Amino acid sequence: MAASPHTLSSRLLTGWVGGCVWYLERRAIQESPHKFMHLFRNVNKRWFTFQHFNFLRRMYVTQLNRCLSQQVKPKPEPVASPFLEKTSSCQDKAEIYEMRPLPPQSLSLSRKPNEKELIELESASIIEGSIDVEEETKDEKQWKEMKLHMDDLPGILARLSKIKLTALVVSTTSAGFALAPGPFDWPCFLLTSVGTGLASCAANSINQFFEVPFDSNMNRTKNRPLVRGQISPLLAMSFATCCAVPGVALLTCGVNPLTGALGVFNIFLYTCCYTPLKRISIANTWVGAIVGAIPPVMGWTAATGSLDAGAFLLGGILYSWQFPHFNALSWGLREDYSRGGYCMMSVTNPGLCRRVALRHCLALIGLSTAAPVLDVTTWAFPVVSLPINLYISYLGFRFYVDADRKSSRRLFFCSLWHLPLLLLLMLTCKQPPGVTHDKGDPPS
Repeated sequence: MAASPHTLSSRLLTGWVGGCVWYLERRAIQESPHKFMHLFRNVNKRWFTFQHFNFLRRMYVTQLNRCLSQQVKPKPEPVASPFLEKTSSCQDKAEIYEMRPLPPQSLSLSRKPNEKELIELESASIIEGSIDVEEETKDEKQWKEMKLHMDDLPGILARLSKIKLTALVVSTTSAGFALAPGPFDWPCFLLTSVGTGLASCAANSINQFFEVPFDSNMNRTKNRPLVRGQISPLLAMSFATCCAVPGVALLTCGVNPLTGALGVFNIFLYTCCYTPLKRISIANTWVGAIVGAIPPVMGWTAATGSLDAGAFLLGGILYSWQFPHFNALSWGLREDYSRGGYCMMSVTNPGLCRRVALRHCLALIGLSTAAPVLDVTTWAFPVVSLPINLYISYLGFRFYVDADRKSSRRLFFCSLWHLPLLLLLMLTCKQPPGVTHDKGDPPS
């Protein structure tokens, strides 16, 4: 049996020397575990550092010697992008599935190809077949700067100025001019029509300039020229300026200052009030109705030079007509308007949208009855216009009750022919020039 260090030191040394030796041996035995753990930790840290260094060295060697690293098979690229037009299906299939003949040394007859070789051959054939398609469509994948051709400029400017809406504005202005009392002045009529059309083109162009970020989110307006980049914003604003300045000048100098002031006010109301209000409140519909009611008033003032009761009557008819027309249109475009961020009655308050459309359909009957009272038409006009007014009121009632796309579509298409027919009936039943009862004078 081995002797312990304590007994060994006590046997060899005695007295105070032996006690000192015994104390030092005991101290060394107590501190040895801590020294061992400290030594182990230092070695452990050096071991981790060595592992990191070894890893970096192996990565460096791998980058230098490509042959020592594992070769990764490239991922086959898609044959054709879904955003590009496809060629004929037979040609694509022939290119994709065309197999390159194998050399005789690569595959012997004595053994069958394994799975790895089949996958490599298949991927190689697919990549080789798709090279032709990629070369053909390489230019189409890249963004291209759209160039403006002079042949396309008239059509682009026509869509920028909303040529159909401008034609409607000019027609209502012409109706107001024709319904005004007094002789028909052809030069003044032409100046009024051209000036109003130019002012409408300017207002519509500025409206599209302000709404480019929001029109891009709507299916109805995503193909407008500014959204697609077919025309630059600078050119669009230059076109609007070139339309607004001569248009207002024609109305002011060629017709009368009152008509020119109404034209300036309508441009301001449409571009600076109605356009930003579309994203703030549903009150934009009422402001837009005022914008649409001013053109026939401009036609009346161009012929008479004053604002009479007949001018406000024509404006009231256009004002009321726009609510069933636009509310029925916006009902089928609720998803588009909500995606574009516009505050419309059909989106935020569908019940109010239907009620307002019905109210103004009924208001058209009352306004038609007021026309002979104000000596704009004869008493035959309320009678002959009653059937079409009752029909649009019936469709407005069906839209209010059913609240679906079918009823809104029927009301919208009815409004397209209702207004021209109503204005035509007003022209047919216009009060003769010498007949008036405002001051109690007998007819001449």
